Amino acid sequence: MAARSEKITFSGSQGDQLAARLDLPDGDPKAYALFAHCFTCNKDIFAASRIASNLTDHGIAVLRFDFTGLGASEGEFANTNFSSNVGDLIAAANYMRDELEAPKLLIGHSLGGAAVLAAAKDVEEAQAVCTIGAPPDPAHVAHHFSGAREEIEEKGEAEVTLVGRPFTIQKQFLEDIETQKLDKAVGDMRKALLIFHSSIDATVGIENAEHIFQMAKHPKSFVSLDDADHILSRKPDAIYVAAVIAAWAERYIGDGEVAAKPSLPDAEPGTVVVQEAGEGKFAQDINIGGKFPLRADEPESYGGTDTGGSPYDLLLAGLGACKSMTMRMYADRKKMPLERAKVTLKHNKIHAEDCEACETTEGKVDQIEVDIELTGDLTDEERQKIYDISYKCPVHRTLESEVSIASNLKI
Repeated sequence: MAARSEKITFSGSQGDQLAARLDLPDGDPKAYALFAHCFTCNKDIFAASRIASNLTDHGIAVLRFDFTGLGASEGEFANTNFSSNVGDLIAAANYMRDELEAPKLLIGHSLGGAAVLAAAKDVEEAQAVCTIGAPPDPAHVAHHFSGAREEIEEKGEAEVTLVGRPFTIQKQFLEDIETQKLDKAVGDMRKALLIFHSSIDATVGIENAEHIFQMAKHPKSFVSLDDADHILSRKPDAIYVAAVIAAWAERYIGDGEVAAKPSLPDAEPGTVVVQEAGEGKFAQDINIGGKFPLRADEPESYGGTDTGGSPYDLLLAGLGACKSMTMRMYADRKKMPLERAKVTLKHNKIHAEDCEACETTEGKVDQIEVDIELTGDLTDEERQKIYDISYKCPVHRTLESEVSIASNLKI
């Protein structure tokens, strides 16, 4: 937990006094972070407090605050909009620069994530940005009050219920979010970016994370939150996010200095480029089609530094992904109620004599164990058919067929 926590106030973008909490580590902070909470939430939501607490355990001080009109901050929520939220964020950074130390890490949850993406260019000292369940388009929040849209347009405002509480939404709020597009801000950010998102986020769909990732320049990373909900209401989910942020941020703000950014190899669409990372004995940087970075390594027991999956791990990942995709395509085409497919794989070396289906009779052969779990209201027949189709995935066929690898030495 945080060694100490202080209540502070500062002036927001509209002149109101904003309530904030500064969580400090035991000893001098190695760096400061600024946290922006989700839409209509406050600084004390569990995800914010848990993440701040964990970061202080790693020597990082965190300022989290309530946007104008929310939590303990002054002002009227009805008079705010996305632009004022970005202004509040910049005001918080200015306060930190003047009174503490400028933040080197910006963290934003949901609409707060969109706000940190928009504000990042105005916080020059920030070296790393992290978003959690964030939309790239602030207008995404309009679906929360779509039923009151007509009244807002006609009367200029309407009272809506959000997270069990009444809020007044004015027409100016709608007009402001509809003019905000973050593609250019993300593309020009030039800061390390870490994106967290759950594939089953019912509030901000996973496609939003994909859009942000595509718009951003390297170094950028994506972490799946599996079955976490949008506000990270489960304690293990919030703790996991906090731990990953702390480990990731160390690369960019550790010891108070910006670490050297990794040099990702260039890759054309349709190619995969693998290049030695220059860290440890086996670490490799991988670029898939110029869009998706990966890291390969070996565990410490094999002489590596354990900074990425092993080559066999990546092979299993490709096979598992192919099987899952193939089953999904088949289930959708046949209109079968498959909710989720899960593929667990393991690679082993076994004695050839123990493999009844193998042509090799001596020495050892490679064996890949595959366990498939299918969730959904499926009949036994549907479940079997979906399972059977997994054997027809292209990667499975490739691994069981004759493969020609044409290598060339470039001079």
